[in-house]
Amino acid sequence: MLLALERATVRFGGRPVLDAVDLDVAEHQVVCVLGPSGSGKSTLLRAVAGLQPLDDGRVLLDGRDRTGVPPHRRDVGLMFQDHQLFPQRDVAGNVAFGLRVRGASRKQQDARVAELLELVGLPGAARRAVTALSGGEQQRVALARALAPSPRLLMLDEPLGQLDRSLRERLVVELRELFARLGTTVLAVTHDQGEAFALADRVVVMRDGRIAQSGTPLEVWQRPADAFVARFLGFGNVVPATVAGEAADTPWGKVPVPAGSAQGERTLLVRPAGVRLVAAEAGLRCRVSARTFQGTHVAVHLQPEDAPRLEAACALRDAPETGAEVGVEFDAADVVVLG
Repeated sequence: MLLALERATVRFGGRPVLDAVDLDVAEHQVVCVLGPSGSGKSTLLRAVAGLQPLDDGRVLLDGRDRTGVPPHRRDVGLMFQDHQLFPQRDVAGNVAFGLRVRGASRKQQDARVAELLELVGLPGAARRAVTALSGGEQQRVALARALAPSPRLLMLDEPLGQLDRSLRERLVVELRELFARLGTTVLAVTHDQGEAFALADRVVVMRDGRIAQSGTPLEVWQRPADAFVARFLGFGNVVPATVAGEAADTPWGKVPVPAGSAQGERTLLVRPAGVRLVAAEAGLRCRVSARTFQGTHVAVHLQPEDAPRLEAACALRDAPETGAEVGVEFDAADVVVLG
């Protein structure tokens, strides 16, 4: 295991912002830590980098305890959200910074800079002023600088947070391909679920300084650990339920659940794809309160009488108009009984 946190704890004013966290990152693995503001994800990253001392626990790299070791001796690369490039240096000067600190010759620096700029898609940009670069180009320079000393572990703090959506979606694909090609071990923190799910081999969701769930993107998406994780991932159809056999009593009435679901008092998640619209007299009667175009589908917001709102995912041609009366049935394949 390349990185291991053992009961890592950080307190601010006596309050734990990182609360006895255990986390492993294997070599060549890309792990993304997700969570809302204040969940402890950035503190975790700073603790691994050595920028935030632990109040308890240990940070191990290659099995060696690095707790108390200064950042420049940890063999990690760190890329911040705001890039923190040196405005007085050109692109080459920024990329070569870590190499100069480590005593690389000018010839070694020039060769490595040229190699990395080619790698991140900025060939021939060595002498450009960083202040003249676009946000996406600055992000690539910051990545090249972090990769220059060939760190065992690359850490990214909201790496694409300041970029517009179209550029972010393109760069996250390029980053994934780049890390796979280099075999880079990555620990990244982000609040953007789409970014994490596109980039990571493993997703870690944090809440109040603790890990709420860890798993592959598919595992976390298909089976959120609890209501907090489900809502954080953007699922709104979450209600208390009593499960008996293959059905659950809910505020929406009887809802089918998959065979083998946990029984008793539970929390139920119904994915929008599992909310099927039928004739008003054929199911749970709802009024369409709003429609939101999502690109691939329309999110239809439904208000039943005396029950929580529902969201359904519909094809554009099938989406009812706002104010329409519809019925709702549920598909057990898109119902999840949460822990």
